[in-house]
Amino acid sequence: MDLIQRIHDNFQASIETKQQALEAVAPVIAAASEQVLACLLGGGKILACGNGGSAGDAAHFASEMLNRFEMERPGLPALALTTDSLTISSIANDYAFDQVYAKQVEALGHAGDILLAISTSGASPNVLEAIRSAREREMRVLALTGRDGGEVPGMLGEPDLEIRIPSDSTARIQETHLLVLHCLCDLVDRQLLGVS
Repeated sequence: MDLIQRIHDNFQASIETKQQALEAVAPVIAAASEQVLACLLGGGKILACGNGGSAGDAAHFASEMLNRFEMERPGLPALALTTDSLTISSIANDYAFDQVYAKQVEALGHAGDILLAISTSGASPNVLEAIRSAREREMRVLALTGRDGGEVPGMLGEPDLEIRIPSDSTARIQETHLLVLHCLCDLVDRQLLGVS
């Protein structure tokens, strides 16, 4: 195996996925940034969830909001539902693993908040249950998916948004999800601070 060529192939595949996604997702990212900003300015918060690498993306986004992204600004209220192992394990033990995010949304979510639901397949039972709980609480849902979106699109209503990455590769979807989240952070900051 030519290791350098394999690295080149991975970089190229990531670039191509991002280029293919750009035209389709750019308007949705812009709309999502406006929804996130309106939520935060209205006193709401962002609750984020996902599994595996998507759990890491949820935590990454929440930390960029709560602390800062690339510009100095006050912290913004965002919480990753993926990081409290005691809460997750107690819910999984007492109820079921598909309830680990839904129970947190039930306790912490309010009308006007946003659930950032990340699932590369759109079929993660615990993320789907979190979406169901968010919709019951009149929260907006911002879903990051891939492939064909799975079950997520059928669960969304107005004014929910789905940012779907057109790829079947989990790695390529996750790499593009991270870029989407960085775009959201950048756009929220620039709108909040009046920077062009």
